Amino acid sequence: MAQSPDPIGDTAPPSRLERRLGLLDAVVIGLGAMIGAGVFAAIGPAARAAGTGLLVGLGIAAVVAYCNATSSAQLAAIYPQSGGTYVYGRERLGPFWGYLAGWGFVVGKTASCAAMALTVGAYAWPDWQRPIAVGVVVALTAVNYQGVQKTAWLTRVIVVIVLAALAAVVVAALGGGTAGVGNLDSVTEAGGWTGILQSAGLLFFAFAGYARLATLGEEVVDPQRTIPRAIPLALGITLVVYTLVAVSALLAAGPDALAASNAPLDTAVRAGDLEALSPVVRVGGTIAALGVLLSLIVGVSRTTFAMAANGEMPRWLDAVHPRHRVPHRAEITVGAIVAAVVLVADLRDAIGFSSFAVLTYYAVANASAYTLPPHQRRWPRGLAVLGIIGCVGLAVTLPSASVIGGLIVLALGVLVWIARHRLRSN
Repeated sequence: MAQSPDPIGDTAPPSRLERRLGLLDAVVIGLGAMIGAGVFAAIGPAARAAGTGLLVGLGIAAVVAYCNATSSAQLAAIYPQSGGTYVYGRERLGPFWGYLAGWGFVVGKTASCAAMALTVGAYAWPDWQRPIAVGVVVALTAVNYQGVQKTAWLTRVIVVIVLAALAAVVVAALGGGTAGVGNLDSVTEAGGWTGILQSAGLLFFAFAGYARLATLGEEVVDPQRTIPRAIPLALGITLVVYTLVAVSALLAAGPDALAASNAPLDTAVRAGDLEALSPVVRVGGTIAALGVLLSLIVGVSRTTFAMAANGEMPRWLDAVHPRHRVPHRAEITVGAIVAAVVLVADLRDAIGFSSFAVLTYYAVANASAYTLPPHQRRWPRGLAVLGIIGCVGLAVTLPSASVIGGLIVLALGVLVWIARHRLRSN
């Protein structure tokens, strides 16, 4: 959609961090946060929920993600600060809603980090899944500690490798001799509209990376223009890639085989005569998960940094490294927590729990965008309404364990908020 002229001028507000990321870097970080996550980690559970109906679920997830992206983009242009919806909720709805969004983001994305680390282990060396997962968390935390420019450079390399690997998957799946429209004829027994909506909620996990750009608001050059352009562009590229890969995998192997596999794209390739490309798939899955994990750690640490600055996380985390200009204490703390979660988490449960918490986060983002006056609005207000409805609808259709676990964690966050404010009052 066409965007209105920038309502707040060309000058970005002062930043405690260094603005180094241009449009290309921003788009690449967004792609690194999304490309591969759904295809390599979420397509199996989505196929189990909806069978071939996961293609409809993919479309629904994309629509909700687009609504969330437009809300995040116009809010990020007005409030280009680290923290994303945590900041937007505080500014537009009040401190409690900002806190709830920040809590949901940090908890949900910590689960996402664990899921991606476990995916790295599953594709790289299944027998050593957890030790490898812990090792990559430590290594990528060290990379992020060195500064955001190194993060953007490494992400660019990862995106190129993953796109090449996914292209090989499409070629192998469609050219292996087993691809047929017959595999798309019907939805499996687990399907129906309930299953389709559940698959959309699970696949939303794959699109949620676009907001990583909003959390980097203090490190983007000319954020008022760069962020609103980068978010929809990264989302559109990701949707095209996901659709091509999902259709190819379903045509080659069918939904039942994908649902039963821990490495569904590898299963799709092995179904045909080009199974010699299987190592390419495993390398692609490993690199894709590495890229997502790299950007996830960045996003969680920046939100933690922003909440600490307002006293809603320990003040010790509100520190910027004097040379690298990154929130180094938040980086180290997030890395340590993710490494601990990896030792006990289950991959599929982590995806569902993360989706619930992050859908809550985006519901607050859409509500915040709804309050914007016309002169600050870049997209129609109706998209924010549709985003709220979509987030709530997808959240409640997730597996019951994910919904219950998510509600408990959100309730715990609310109790922490109440206790902290009572202490301040006393």
